[in-house]
Amino acid sequence: MTAEYNLTNLVNWQQQAAQYLIKGDYAQAASLYEQAIEAEPEIKSYYWHLGLMLMLQGQEAEAQMTWLLAIAEGEPEQVDQWTGELLEVLQTEAERREELDDYAVAWAIRQHIREINPRDINNLLQIIQLSLSLKTFILEDLTQLGVINLLQSEETKTVDPELLLQVLQNVLSQAPPHQTLVELTAACLPWVKDTDRFVETVARASIEIGHLAKCPTLAAELIELCLRLDDQNLDVLTQLTAFYQNSQQYDKGIETARRCYSMAQELSHKVYASHLLMRGLTGAGGHRQEAVDVFQKHKSLLSALVQERPTHLPQGWNLSLHSSTFFLPYFKDEAKENRLIQNQLAELCQVNTRNYAKEQAERYSKRVLTKSNGHAYTKPLKIGYFSHCLRMHSVGWLARWVFRHHNREQFQVHAYMLNNRQTNDPIQDWYIGQSDKAYQFPPNGLQIAEQIYEDEIDILIDLNSTTLDISCEIMALKPAPVQVTWLGWDASGIPAIDYFIADPYVLPDTAEDYYAEKIWRLPETYIAVDGFEVGIPTLRREHLDIPSDAVVYLSGQRGYKRHPDTARLQMKIIKEVPNSYFLIKGFADEESIKGFFNQIAEEEGVSCDRLRFLPNDPSEVTHRANLGIADVVLDTYPYNGATTTLETLWMCIPLVTRVGEQFAARNSYTMMVNAGITEGIAWTDEEYIEWGVRLGKDEALRQQVSWKLIKSKQTAPLWNGKKFTREMEKAYEQMWAKYVESSNS
Repeated sequence: MTAEYNLTNLVNWQQQAAQYLIKGDYAQAASLYEQAIEAEPEIKSYYWHLGLMLMLQGQEAEAQMTWLLAIAEGEPEQVDQWTGELLEVLQTEAERREELDDYAVAWAIRQHIREINPRDINNLLQIIQLSLSLKTFILEDLTQLGVINLLQSEETKTVDPELLLQVLQNVLSQAPPHQTLVELTAACLPWVKDTDRFVETVARASIEIGHLAKCPTLAAELIELCLRLDDQNLDVLTQLTAFYQNSQQYDKGIETARRCYSMAQELSHKVYASHLLMRGLTGAGGHRQEAVDVFQKHKSLLSALVQERPTHLPQGWNLSLHSSTFFLPYFKDEAKENRLIQNQLAELCQVNTRNYAKEQAERYSKRVLTKSNGHAYTKPLKIGYFSHCLRMHSVGWLARWVFRHHNREQFQVHAYMLNNRQTNDPIQDWYIGQSDKAYQFPPNGLQIAEQIYEDEIDILIDLNSTTLDISCEIMALKPAPVQVTWLGWDASGIPAIDYFIADPYVLPDTAEDYYAEKIWRLPETYIAVDGFEVGIPTLRREHLDIPSDAVVYLSGQRGYKRHPDTARLQMKIIKEVPNSYFLIKGFADEESIKGFFNQIAEEEGVSCDRLRFLPNDPSEVTHRANLGIADVVLDTYPYNGATTTLETLWMCIPLVTRVGEQFAARNSYTMMVNAGITEGIAWTDEEYIEWGVRLGKDEALRQQVSWKLIKSKQTAPLWNGKKFTREMEKAYEQMWAKYVESSNS
């Protein structure tokens, strides 16, 4: 058909124009509408369609002129009618484009709708939705389009609640953490029709913002809004409790945890609420007696839950239980008793996981039974590392050397990471670059497990243990034939995990009797690094009003590790060493931790003037540099330092540690032995005091220890990441050989 075609000879010209539109031949369609206007200029719909065809050809100005000229000649009532007709034409085409996933054209059409009716809130929401699909959305769009103001306006009469919820969900999941997200969510509240879905959407987003993006204050503000709709929602209150605590709003965190505990009816709910209360009290650092009381009650609740043995717990509550034993080793060095509780609870959680993900677990078990028939082991072995900490985090700093030194001819490395929304994390980017395959996931354990299974990972290494509930869920499903826990924490006790990596020192010989996993002891050390990056120190004695000839002790651990018995031993050391000062830093409530130490100092006859409370350093490299202000570092007990111990030894500073029976009480011990020193290793409280006093008074001894640590950097197992990696690889091959042998027998 040509532009000169006689319109009167074509009965179905409108259908033909529609076909041209569908085919994308906008010029031919426009020609038909121009002929129609010439023949019947009073029919306004021809102008609406002609303008649309011009717009689709990129002739924006011509399109707008066509519409304006057609509308301008009418009376006010006609203008309103014609405007409505034009909007209907544009709306119909925009919806057609959206169904075709032609988002760019749909977005352009809706921008014209916006120009005609800038207060059409549903059209503005569609524009946001399309911008999200096109990956062009920025938070400023919400302000520029006036979406939040319109949602808050009393003049806005109708909002599509389903569309609004979809837009909110997509904005919360894709936009960077910002106060605007709270403002948008608050503006949505009056329009909520489905409270459960709204709460679920906001809660899920707050988890990502609070835990993965590390913005707990913003996450707390966000999830607080859910309480306006349902102030008795225990799921919301437990999440809010954690966000308060993580943002160091300790009083709010403790108060909300108490509220959770009082509201909880199910035993599993009580257990988790009790855990949160204990977390808040110990994190603050100054509520020790109440924390001890809660600890005793918490152990009773755990025992009752294990005896009750529920087998159909909802996924969310089952996940929360994995971490509910986390604080047991912080209170008492009762390795056998703590492990028994840990193992029983982990087994219970695995049963529940395999109930709500039954099909997935059964599929994995069938593959595990048949995978390796007929061959000794695959080359290269596929090693999968899962963690939410492969970033600027202690685990991220320490696991680098295994990734760097892996033999890529014999081992293929896969990294499974939770996406923390941070695009400026150089360590996370480094891990991605060092992996043969790297994935960044939302917090969905079932999805991650499926990817591990699809990748046919041979040996899966869990770097989180019970510090991440999703990690426990993944391991319970057993997506890989051989599963191992290493580095991140003590063993989780999950029956589906085959091995726990240790060494000759970090666990006593008797540990095999009470660990659910088989302990795989490497010959020297369970961790080694090639070193640490160190910045420029910002801490000086004169800034702290400490004489240059004073003996400076330092303890840098978060509030969880501040046990009153150990703090009392530390004060006895300070009291015995003249002209000594004690520097204390680590995440905790400032007033609580000061009250905690000042009270013990006064009881032990130590002037509080000899204590200095330091803020946390702005970065890891500065933190390590500032360790150099200390003459002696005093470790915590029953939960030792780990990364902090490694950093202390790397900075060649003498350390005093108290060795116990549990893994958490032997970290510093194994690291010191593997750095080539024994000075400062105490097996009793009395020895802890003796070493602390001796190292404080004997400058020559301190220099001797420092010199040993300096020389150890060239010789000690602790500082040989490459050799350590070879030992890990040897362990992997032996684990795989055992698996193959058992599968073929």
